[in-house]
Amino acid sequence: MKSILLREIKSFFGSPIGYLVIAIFLISNGLFLWVFEGEYNILNTGFADLTPFFTLAPWILIFLIPAVTMRSFSDEKKQGTLELLLTKPLSIWEIVNGKFLGAMLLIIMAIIPTFIYVIVISRLGMPEGNIDMGSTIGSYFGLLFLIAGYSAIGIFTSTLSENQIVAFIIAVFLCFFFYFGFEGLSAILPKISSLISSLGMQDHFKSMSRGVLDTRDIIYFLSVTVFFLSLTVYNLKSFKS
Repeated sequence: MKSILLREIKSFFGSPIGYLVIAIFLISNGLFLWVFEGEYNILNTGFADLTPFFTLAPWILIFLIPAVTMRSFSDEKKQGTLELLLTKPLSIWEIVNGKFLGAMLLIIMAIIPTFIYVIVISRLGMPEGNIDMGSTIGSYFGLLFLIAGYSAIGIFTSTLSENQIVAFIIAVFLCFFFYFGFEGLSAILPKISSLISSLGMQDHFKSMSRGVLDTRDIIYFLSVTVFFLSLTVYNLKSFKS
């Protein structure tokens, strides 16, 4: 698994992909949070918190993570190297986990520089340091689990087609559906709205953003991640046979 992980990281930073992903994430967030006028502009909210960032980031990641993962197995299929990869002395789970962790690490590298926002907001607060650290830490943990869920979905869709664009579109749709789709369905079915909302990522992400790490939220994200990684392994086993 370690060899696959290192191979993925090298491939990301051996080409402009890794640098481009990090740059796009930081620049897009920076523009919306500090430059563009609107509801996401932190300076216009009047509150010393990072709620606009944690509201905006999941939507940017819906497009960014599929762009990172779309090549994971699609490219292997297109180049005809998937058969060679599956013959290596590694289990399919190790191969999948290596690619999954590689994609996750790249996105985490893009998240780390945003810690500077915490310092800036803390200093802008009145009095200085007046920031809800519990909520901020919980939101970062929620973002980490969200990244895991999105990455697992993206890795899975990359096994569905050798066309990277197709894999990207399917991944964007599934990430969007799991983040917002259940929330939209809950509005249509008000009698069971709480049940339907609990099936979506947004409900659990918001719960973690309150600063309380509920085991139900953690189990939900882990379940979604393991489910899509299991589907990935199943598809690869079918391809191998």
